[in-house]
Amino acid sequence: MEIAIIFIIAYILGSIPSGLWVGKAFYKKDIRNYGSGNLGATNTFRTLGKKAGIVVTLIDILKGTCATLIPLLFDQPDLMLVAGVFSVIGHIFPVFAGFKGGKAVATSSGVVLGYAPVLFVLVVLVFLIVLKLSKYVSLSSMAAALFGILYCLIFTNDLFLTIIVGVMSVFIVIRHKDNISRIKNKTEPKIKWM
Repeated sequence: MEIAIIFIIAYILGSIPSGLWVGKAFYKKDIRNYGSGNLGATNTFRTLGKKAGIVVTLIDILKGTCATLIPLLFDQPDLMLVAGVFSVIGHIFPVFAGFKGGKAVATSSGVVLGYAPVLFVLVVLVFLIVLKLSKYVSLSSMAAALFGILYCLIFTNDLFLTIIVGVMSVFIVIRHKDNISRIKNKTEPKIKWM
């Protein structure tokens, strides 16, 4: 019963549609009707601006981090990463937004922050470097995800972390399949602020 409670709380945390709620509360906009129609941070940046985008990004990261840390309150440290995955599933399929959510990048990074902070810092650095060079948020997200897998395979002996990072990376790549097509066709929007 305790384990089920942990996973339900983690899923509910992940389900918080921060982009939707911030847009409606402060901008009177449903971001699902603009840009890519996605509920994630990238569409928030494009639709509502930098300030809202930063807020939503931070909330989405913290969703993953808080969910990952919840098992510690129940003295269940072995469940940290699994709880984190439940928050990512909640972000992708949020109960509060018709089960149509974001692409899991920020929330997945929040899971990593809660469990392996050094890896989080490195993943963010890779994301920023690729973003600076390519101007593609989607490409930067996928590159950071793949870097996370390689780092775990080469520099850690934590098999479970490697598996979970692999699972989250697969989620991220699958959620970006349309972006991959647009990058190939050179129709993917580039950022203009970096």
